[in-house]
Amino acid sequence: MTTASPRASTEAVRHQNNGLVLKVLRREGPLAHTDLSAATGLSSATVSAITSHLEKNGLLDRREVANAGQRGRPRVLFARRRDAAHVIAVRISSHAVQYSLADFRGTMIDRFEEAREQGPETPQHFLDGFRGAIARLIQRSRLPASAISTISISSKGLVDREGAKLLWSPVFGYQELDFEAALSDFAASRIHLFNESLLVTHALALRLEKNRSGPLASLATLSLGHSIGLGLAYRDQHGDLEIRAPNFGHMLHADDGKLCRCGAIGCIEASAGFYGILRMAFEVPPDTIPAKFVPLAEMEKIASRARQGHRASQYAFRQAGLALGQGLSRMLSLAEETMPIAITGPGTRFMDLLTRGLDEGLAQSQHVRVRGAPEILIITEEETLVFEGHVDRALTEIDQDLGG
Repeated sequence: MTTASPRASTEAVRHQNNGLVLKVLRREGPLAHTDLSAATGLSSATVSAITSHLEKNGLLDRREVANAGQRGRPRVLFARRRDAAHVIAVRISSHAVQYSLADFRGTMIDRFEEAREQGPETPQHFLDGFRGAIARLIQRSRLPASAISTISISSKGLVDREGAKLLWSPVFGYQELDFEAALSDFAASRIHLFNESLLVTHALALRLEKNRSGPLASLATLSLGHSIGLGLAYRDQHGDLEIRAPNFGHMLHADDGKLCRCGAIGCIEASAGFYGILRMAFEVPPDTIPAKFVPLAEMEKIASRARQGHRASQYAFRQAGLALGQGLSRMLSLAEETMPIAITGPGTRFMDLLTRGLDEGLAQSQHVRVRGAPEILIITEEETLVFEGHVDRALTEIDQDLGG
């Protein structure tokens, strides 16, 4: 058995404390020395040493602020230096790709969006356009490519957790997209790929912890739209918040003949995704090949018909809610705890039509009957949460590297 040397242990602690100070400044904004000490739990002497080190290495700015209505020396506020590092965050959806650039404080400094081609598109053609868009975003900012520390990408679908490969996606099916290989020219940047629901859950968990002023035991986020996504947050054995994005939308739900975009029959998404609702509302055969993309305007028309009493449309939304509720009830039974469930995505605008089926599905669970129904939160800012999740995860990793 080998043990770490005292010097190595001291270095690890210093490295961790530097990262902690950077994280607090990112999440809390500019802070004075005493506020930093209180927020981190570190001694005044330790904070002084850390801020001096980080300022010397170009990671912090300091500025003096006069004490309002008071005499004496002005307060010194420390803040992250904006140009110390940059992150590109990319959100891939069924209809568009959104490219955002953020600075070291996590502030968005540029963004543009490009529509997806709705006809046949090869993975190579998509990746060529993707590379070009990344290059344009960097050129627009007048930054050198070396200034980009991380390119963080998110998509619906099945993600290779060991690399940056999209193994299955709603548009390309089982044709893999290797983003790490496609972005090999950006060698100075880390390339990360995430399931979108993981980022939403990450960002929302941070928000809830801040708003509720205490640690969050667990959380589930359910994304409703063209695809159905689920994110789970829970405390691990060390007390850290662990985030996962299980393949909930493609969990087998019922032997009802409904064809899913993944090629299976009876997935939750085949009933609850926009294409599943569309198919049932128009009473077409359940094995009809799913539409790759259903415009939101088309869903609004179906919802309007349902609210006016059209039975097939009402039934389509009710069955979608039932599939979601039954899927969530199984998840809660496996988790053995009743966690809050946040519902996000464009499908939240149809909650009045989904709620009846959702409640019915949850009520069928013994877990819910015994332990009670979960708290349901409706969150309409999914796009913002995806960006926040990208930036927080990327900058946390950068902080640990630069903080040394």
